[in-house]
Amino acid sequence: MKASKALVFDIKRFAVHDGHGLRTTVFFKGCPLRCRWCQNPEGLETTRQVLYFKTKCIHCRYCQQFNEHIDYRDRPYFKENQNDFTDVIKACPSGAIQYDSKEYDLDDLLSKIKEDEVFYKHGGGVTFSGGEPFMQGNFLIEILKRCKEEKIHTAIETSFYTSLELIKKALPYLDLIYIDLKLFDEKKHQKYTGVSSKIIKENIRYVLQSEHKKKVIIRTPLIPQITATDENIEAIVRYLVELDPNVNYELLNYNPLASSKYELIGKEYGINKNYKMFDEKQMQHFYDVALQANLKNLIRE
Repeated sequence: MKASKALVFDIKRFAVHDGHGLRTTVFFKGCPLRCRWCQNPEGLETTRQVLYFKTKCIHCRYCQQFNEHIDYRDRPYFKENQNDFTDVIKACPSGAIQYDSKEYDLDDLLSKIKEDEVFYKHGGGVTFSGGEPFMQGNFLIEILKRCKEEKIHTAIETSFYTSLELIKKALPYLDLIYIDLKLFDEKKHQKYTGVSSKIIKENIRYVLQSEHKKKVIIRTPLIPQITATDENIEAIVRYLVELDPNVNYELLNYNPLASSKYELIGKEYGINKNYKMFDEKQMQHFYDVALQANLKNLIRE
């Protein structure tokens, strides 16, 4: 079944960290995981949500006149976020209230991607991220097909928490596949992401034993005291090397900036806000742990 439209919460142009060359990164709404440190919390829900920008608000209370689902105290609170707030957004004089995403059909999204096609000729392309792109899997596969018809290099950033059927449909149209394997221990994965790691590991096993394995880069985001432990890195690497001795693996330094996004959507950041990025010495230690577990192809930042 084809999906004619998709919810996209951001399109980042001239990205340099989401694949080779200059890229256009498309962020799909919806994710089945609930990682406590999520970098894009605005992409978690599958439906369009309302964002409140505190620094733009002039506290005119004009929004109250337009929608009964707004409770204004020190700021507007949206009682039922799934309701239609279009009238409020249009009425807000300062732009403090906005939707978090926009609906695109295939033609519109392809047209948006092609605005940057001049850069794709020099090693760039489009990267589909999220959220979890496979949450809108039917649309994803159709837009991948359209991109390949236009000879645009395609990449994906995914948790791989999806059906193997969707993965098999997408693989022929993907040139680069970033897969996050955050925690090897099943109980810890369930605790910190809200889902089992079994499906993820099974899907990784499939792709690393397939003809598409050279397209794959497995990544572990380093979260202090959670994923950033010697035990976790060693367990992940040993598992991957057993599947493919030449597997490509990358360790991503912690990004503390994501915590500021949570206020926009009225949620609490799930880990300590005082955690900082790892310094060069600490990163080298984690690289050494991975290499000592017989990893051949380590990608460094």
